[in-house]
Amino acid sequence: MQVAPPSPLLKRLPPGAWVVLAWCGGMAFTFLLRLQLPGEWYPAARPAAQFFRWDGQVDMAVATALALAGGALLRRRPLWALVLLLAASALGTMPLGVAEIPLPQFLAAEVAVFFIAAGRPRATGVVAVLLALAVLGGYLAVRLICGWPITTSSETAVALTTVIAWLLGNSVRESREHAEELRVRAATQAVTDERLRIARELHDMVAHSIGVIALQAGAARRVIDTQPDRARDALGEIETAGRQTLSGLRRMLGGLRGPEQGRMAPPVPLEPAPTEPAPMEPGHPQPGHPEPGHRESGLGLADLDRLAATITQAGVRVDVRRSGEPRPLPPEIDVSAYRIVQEAVTNVVRHAGTTSCRVSIGYRDDEVRIEVLDDGRGGDAEGGYGLIGMRERVGVLHGTFAAGPRPGGGFRVEARLPVPTGVR
Repeated sequence: MQVAPPSPLLKRLPPGAWVVLAWCGGMAFTFLLRLQLPGEWYPAARPAAQFFRWDGQVDMAVATALALAGGALLRRRPLWALVLLLAASALGTMPLGVAEIPLPQFLAAEVAVFFIAAGRPRATGVVAVLLALAVLGGYLAVRLICGWPITTSSETAVALTTVIAWLLGNSVRESREHAEELRVRAATQAVTDERLRIARELHDMVAHSIGVIALQAGAARRVIDTQPDRARDALGEIETAGRQTLSGLRRMLGGLRGPEQGRMAPPVPLEPAPTEPAPMEPGHPQPGHPEPGHRESGLGLADLDRLAATITQAGVRVDVRRSGEPRPLPPEIDVSAYRIVQEAVTNVVRHAGTTSCRVSIGYRDDEVRIEVLDDGRGGDAEGGYGLIGMRERVGVLHGTFAAGPRPGGGFRVEARLPVPTGVR
């Protein structure tokens, strides 16, 4: 069942207005009880002798003025406003000729107790309800001292409704505080998740780039005397990888320093210093400009062939195999799938001690399956940080992840990322 939204008028009414309305409603009800309404043989309550006299009317007028003043003061001085409302309740009861403060005369004070308990600290709410109960008990005590009869049962019912008003207001305050606590906790968790995401991005990017740089540097050192052209190409790959890594670091640091959390700053082009020009080979991308066909919005599975070519040039042949029908994927799945492959291949390059590995991408109706196999010595020489990062990426996307040594030797990484129904 759909609940209709509250009226804009009800949203705009301040607590003091509700208190005044409660007082006016109670007074109207009091007069109606002492009038013979249509269909009745006699009034529901017998009016006292002073009810319609000038002194009784003056008492009610003064009580109404006190109630109006209490309503106006409720937001700024809640306890003083409650004192005025309690005085109005006691004064408005005198012309009625009853043995207790009736609920219609105490209704405005109960509404004030509710709003004080809902919008003020717990201690203020407790003081308010104790003050209201003290007035009820004091009214009965004065009548007993004067030798007048009292109605304990009726006053107990009024006291009970006052406590209920305080409990309701206290529940509203606790619910509001709990909602605020959840909001702060969610904001803190969002910041933590963003930091973890940035940490994963930094790890994937830096670890991959350093691995490629180390391999290319070793290859250049071995052939610099016998094959200077290959050494030059390796040095160009080192320069490109270094510039791309620095550019990515600048983007992430710019996002961390930006005014909006969670948004990455636009890429900052990394230009060579004017005093030390860095000429690039014709086949290499220029700093600050993506390669042809590279999507500026982020990497994805479409970039696997370029990643495989880079790793192959570094000395570890990467065989990419695809099964199923390739299709567009949501950006978060596409980027995470690429990063998982990149991290797994980087681990092969750095720790497996092998010259080849195989990457399999399987497109299925409800998921994308990623598998990276190698025939090296197995294990994760990083102490597990790379695997932890991959496992976190898969967990965020509600997928499954498995990694471990193969029975016949080598290492295997498998990830299954579910694909939403709308993009299958």
